Order: sequence, then structure tokens, then C-alpha cells
Amino acid sequence: AETVARAIADSGIADLSAVFLDRTTPSYTALIDRDGELITGFADMALYDLAFPKQIRRSKVREVVAEADAVLCDANLPSTALERLVGLAAGKPVFAIAISPAKVVRMIPVLKELAQVFMNRREAMVLAGVDANATEREIVDGLRCSGLTSGVVTAGDGPVLGFDEAGAFSILPPAPRKVADVTGAGDALAGATIAALLRGLPLRQALREGVAAATLAIESADAVPAFTIATFTEALALVPDAQEMA
Repeated sequence: AETVARAIADSGIADLSAVFLDRTTPSYTALIDRDGELITGFADMALYDLAFPKQIRRSKVREVVAEADAVLCDANLPSTALERLVGLAAGKPVFAIAISPAKVVRMIPVLKELAQVFMNRREAMVLAGVDANATEREIVDGLRCSGLTSGVVTAGDGPVLGFDEAGAFSILPPAPRKVADVTGAGDALAGATIAALLRGLPLRQALREGVAAATLAIESADAVPAFTIATFTEALALVPDAQEMA
């Protein structure tokens, strides 16, 4: 927990964490093969189920949400906490990361209130209510029927799907120049895409930036890749334009 706290402080992020002396710090352990691909991941997030519904009641959390331009959350939060968070946002855009097929169902009560959800294909199939043989169009249609107005669906090195009120499209990620570690690629995609959306870019352009950030994450052995404007611009130039879905 102290290591996590130091990392947060060193990154310049305001830390609203609480300390539970009789509980285990949540952790994530990933097994990576020699090619940088994820074999499996183990998550111990039990403390979140206990803490977050209570944490969101804190006045400091309410103040930070009130001052923010947008909110990013994930399905590690139980449904109760997600509902409270959406209520606190009071109309501000709330973006969400699905985390896993088992946990994404926690978002069902708030799907209509979310600005966008980032998910992989397996997570999307759960929300869309379709099977593994579903087409890209069937997945998007199912997600819309679930109440989601905008979303992003990744599929490893396959096309990234995006949809919003303007329609549906796909972007084919460029092949990484090397694969060092796939951990964090989805988070990088979500973070860069959201940052671009808050700068006013439409989703089709914003998602290109997200794909570029994910590529840099895959090429880096660090959990949080460091890159310059020049290296990001170089990666972005490799990302093709969005192709509208028929």
C-alpha cells in the first residue's frame, strides 16, 4: 500500500485513498509469455467491494467530482458505487472501462448514463447478449439495445470498433514494431481516447490517438510507458483512418 501511495504522489495525482489496517491491498498479477503476450491475470480486488460505496460518500470525493470536467471509472466498483458515482457526476460525462466479462455486468444499471464504455470483444458480447459467432454489426446493435450510446470494442490485433450517435466504424491497429508487454494497452487506449475527446475531437479521430497510445504501450516493457510528442506523432502516423461500418 505504501508503494502504491508513493507512486500516486510521484505522479502528481491527488490521492483520495483510505487505509484499512486489517485488509489486503488490492493487487493484479499478470503472467506474460516470452513474446510479451498475456497468458493469464489474477486480480484480488475484494477491498473495493467494501470500500468504494463508502468512499463515494466522502465530502472530498464529492468536491473533486464537482470540479472535474469528466469522470473515468471501471467495473472494479460494485454496482452500488457506480450508481452513486453517476449521480454525483450530475450530467458530466462518465467514461468506463469494462475490466472483465464477469465484472462488466455491474455496469448494466448505469449503461444509459455512461458517455462511453471501453471493452474487449468478450466483455462486449456479455453486454450485447450475443455469442462468439456474432458479427461486428450484431455486437454494435446489441450494445445499443442494452442502452449504451457510445462504445469502443477492442479485439487484440484485430479491428477496433467504435460507435456513437454518428454511426459505427472500425480502425485496424498497426502491427507493433516490437511486442514487449501487452499489459496496460487497453488502459492506454482508453486514456488517450478520452483525453482527445475532452479536447473536442470527434470519436473517429480521438480513437486513432487511443490506438497510437496502445501501440506505444505494447512496445514498452514499462507498465506506464514514457513517450515524447515526437514518438507519439510517429506512432499516430501509422494508424489508418476510421472505416465506416456498412
